Amino acid sequence: MKTIGLIGGLSWESSAEYYRIINQTVQARLGCVHSAKIIMHSFDFQEIKDLQYAEKWEELTSAMIDAARGLKKAGADFIVICSNTMHKMADAVEAGAGLPLLHIADPTGEEIRNQGISRVALLGTNFTMTHDFYKGRLKDRFKLEVSVPDAEDRTTVHDTIYDELVKGIIKQTSRDAFVRVIRRSVNNGAQGIILGCTEIMLLVKPEDSSVPIFDTTTLHAQHAAILAMNC
Repeated sequence: MKTIGLIGGLSWESSAEYYRIINQTVQARLGCVHSAKIIMHSFDFQEIKDLQYAEKWEELTSAMIDAARGLKKAGADFIVICSNTMHKMADAVEAGAGLPLLHIADPTGEEIRNQGISRVALLGTNFTMTHDFYKGRLKDRFKLEVSVPDAEDRTTVHDTIYDELVKGIIKQTSRDAFVRVIRRSVNNGAQGIILGCTEIMLLVKPEDSSVPIFDTTTLHAQHAAILAMNC
């Protein structure tokens, strides 16, 4: 079995989900008491958030590359970034670490295509929704039409992530707000909804949408487990 190098703490709430899902997937596939071989570098998310809000992406990229190199030295065979937003520097991290990186958009795009869907709405941090690194990959590699909510709804989604979900705070009022955002996205033509922040799955469930939900956390973690087992 290959050793997975997780870059986590982005936030720890979703990193814990990665650890759970990866190990559950391995145990379900291999049986007995099997679990995954995992090494994690866990950031202090406050430091990451401060740099994100200051748009200091070069500093963030350097920190991520250093983390990936540390994982390589510790014995990781490939890298998994436990965050959608931090895939903004995914190519640089892969090149800088000298290890393969499992990009979070790829298992998501594959699953969307497998379900015969071509138009999706992307929910995530404002960085993920407005920058092109994520939407562009889905468009270029999977020929998907990707929309994002309007400015007011983007603010609702972004603020809920940073003010509540990364702290493990789950509110019914916030779930209701997300349901309204999803409903408007569907009314605007979305055939599916991408939960494009790894904490959104803590709040939004499949039953909250009239169209398929694509949970990037689960899809990414499951594919990481499968890659590790396919030695």
